[in-house]
Amino acid sequence: MTESTSQTDLFRISPLIQITLLSLYGALTIPLPFLSTATNAPIPANVLWVGMGLGAIVLFAALSERVITDADGIQVTYPIWVPRFIRRGWQLPWAEVKALKPRSTGQGGLVYYFLSHAGEGYLLPMRVAGFARLVRTVQTKTGIDTTDVKPLSQPWMYLILLTFTLMMFAVDAWTIWTAATLSKIT
Repeated sequence: MTESTSQTDLFRISPLIQITLLSLYGALTIPLPFLSTATNAPIPANVLWVGMGLGAIVLFAALSERVITDADGIQVTYPIWVPRFIRRGWQLPWAEVKALKPRSTGQGGLVYYFLSHAGEGYLLPMRVAGFARLVRTVQTKTGIDTTDVKPLSQPWMYLILLTFTLMMFAVDAWTIWTAATLSKIT
């Protein structure tokens, strides 16, 4: 979701990315308490439910990132309910931006860092809705050529991941049914 006012733009994490990652977390964790009960695991199902709930809150907090651009600079923030020890934001005035430097990732992709005049690096948020507009704003405000800056992941990649995640939910349903059946037998 992207919101715009006269001088300030607000960019949020793409809903496709949020939905996909939250669904994947659910698909990977929801069967665990059922399996814990069915197998008499040493960790009780209630403990797993609490841990999974806390993990979901932390993931949602990480996915609540907001990027704000205005006439003065760029800022990455999180809602007030997100503690600083989970995610810390940053702010960089446009006048302090020296360069935009690419760095390769372990998976072969490229991420970009703002390099400040003080030599500090700030990761360019690449999973926001309206990324192309964000990059145009960076180019306009800093004069840095951003024509080669592309998002780290294309939407089709998240659509594929979401499709497989939905398939995992079908396997989860079978797993939960099987675990419930085994619990009734024993």
